[in-house]
Amino acid sequence: MKKNMNVQSGEVSMISEKMRSERSIREWRKDERPRERLLNYGPNTISDSELLAILIGTGSHGITALDIARNMLDNYQSIMDLGSRSIQELCSIKGMGMAKAIGIAAAFELSRRFQQESFNPGSILQSPDDVARYFIPRMRGARTESFYIALLNTSNIVFSTKKISEGSLNSSIVHPREVFRTAIIESAASIIALHNHPSGNTEPSNEDISLTEQLRQVGNMMHIPLLDHIIIAGDTYTSLRERGCFP
Repeated sequence: MKKNMNVQSGEVSMISEKMRSERSIREWRKDERPRERLLNYGPNTISDSELLAILIGTGSHGITALDIARNMLDNYQSIMDLGSRSIQELCSIKGMGMAKAIGIAAAFELSRRFQQESFNPGSILQSPDDVARYFIPRMRGARTESFYIALLNTSNIVFSTKKISEGSLNSSIVHPREVFRTAIIESAASIIALHNHPSGNTEPSNEDISLTEQLRQVGNMMHIPLLDHIIIAGDTYTSLRERGCFP
């Protein structure tokens, strides 16, 4: 008899959860609503799905904003993976429309820009780590290769960064003339090249080493030396200068 009572209790609990998920979040108890929980207990106390639900705002087609958030995390497994998705991919999630997807994409971009501010491009560079710290948040989670250059003045200070190209899943097309055309227009005294590896492996390929040598030679001829070529993957990087790829 006790076992039957436990089963019935479990069934009631499941029914209660199902009824709650079918109701609008506005109809939930105040201490269960994501916004009220954040307000009362702080943002660090609520789950990833609850934070996403706050950004999503409202439900759609009979499901709550929290249900949509859970669907997103079920589809993409992690916040980093979710943050790398396009607006079109976000729209494929049940209950997500264009406006909601744009809001989520904007939030992730703000997060990336917030992290970038930890490095001031007006600082004097002491090591490859200084440059990598600026670009890692920008490139983290990217699904295609992008090639950038950091432009430095005569005091070895970065005054600008430029994206030169963006390629496919595992390659970007870069030609030295585009790199140094930008450097000449911007009156750079020297440059640092950077690109990412979406594979997560910072090991330089033969093509990376060959491109580095081309850029180094052209830079010497143009009197705009290439100081380093940095490969970024996730939160790690490899400096080709430190690897001995520069004579």
